[in-house]
Amino acid sequence: MSDTAHRNLPEPPVKESSGDQTSKNLGSRRGVGGDAGGRGRTTIADGVVEKIAGLAARDVVGVHAMGSGLSRTFGAVRDRVPGGGSAKSVSRGVKAEVGEVQTALDLEIVVDYGVAIADVARAVRENVIAAVERMTGLEVVEVNIAVSDVKLPEEEEEEEEPRLQ
Repeated sequence: MSDTAHRNLPEPPVKESSGDQTSKNLGSRRGVGGDAGGRGRTTIADGVVEKIAGLAARDVVGVHAMGSGLSRTFGAVRDRVPGGGSAKSVSRGVKAEVGEVQTALDLEIVVDYGVAIADVARAVRENVIAAVERMTGLEVVEVNIAVSDVKLPEEEEEEEEPRLQ
């Protein structure tokens, strides 16, 4: 998603409980064993959805890597630095916007040469939607996919040891 574009995801309708005021007291034992959904709030960070989507996208045959060439290069250097962590590499190439009940995703992928890009994009979209909705319970309203590069068979891996001076 571009920095200038901002989606306003709709807020969920507020549901009122059919119980009386005593059941709404925190100290009340009434309603134990009832609907637990009304007893708190769960929020899911953008980074959580990004990691789920990143792993789901990488599972698709034909996806060589995630992110642009520049982000992959910086990521390779960061992964080699002690304490740099590989957690960011999981969500590289993924941007999520998470609302109360919905999420929208933008993915940047590199495909292997010879695959049908439309088929890979469709499979990525399906896999990401299934994984995110199953794990988070959020409705995925859109998955935008940008194919930023194609990995040619004769290209050397960019993950070689970077030369530091």
